[in-house]
Amino acid sequence: MWDQRYASSEYVYGTEPNDFLRGQVGLLPRGRVLCLADGEGRNGVWLAQQGFEVTSVDASAVGLAKTRALAASRGVSLTTVHADLAEFDLGTAQWDAVVSIFCHLPPSLRGNVHARVRTALRPGGVVLLEAYTPAQLALATGGPPVAELMMDLAGVNAEFDGLEVLHGLETEREVIEGVGHFGTGAVVQFIARKP
Repeated sequence: MWDQRYASSEYVYGTEPNDFLRGQVGLLPRGRVLCLADGEGRNGVWLAQQGFEVTSVDASAVGLAKTRALAASRGVSLTTVHADLAEFDLGTAQWDAVVSIFCHLPPSLRGNVHARVRTALRPGGVVLLEAYTPAQLALATGGPPVAELMMDLAGVNAEFDGLEVLHGLETEREVIEGVGHFGTGAVVQFIARKP
């Protein structure tokens, strides 16, 4: 599915970083950053431009090829990993930050991935997440077609229990990201630090 979506030369979600990530990047510790479901690489490449050591993981080989092309065009490098998040080993205490932008997964897998993110963060490491909430279905400006793939603040708080929450908000904002996300979006935004 994602290989097909990314098959055109156009970047489906654009080549600029997510606005929430751009605005909150100062909360990420310098060092190694893992970008989950990084797609065509707009967020990972931008973080590499900011001096982070970035690993972008995605299930789409086509998306990752576009990530590498975007990085080359901007004169930066990053590591790309072609993997399904159901099977990808995030490791233990090896990331200074984990970034999850519109990484929509089935609930059982999402809980598992978020538990592994907690383990994978180094002490002091930060997770930064933005995702659509079920209210997005009525807006129809991007995101999954079913509510179960979306998130809310209560669920995200529970899945990252034990971390120090720095920012947690459900809101509506303009999401202008290529042709894939265009218009008012209902989102949950979350940043938390591992003690």
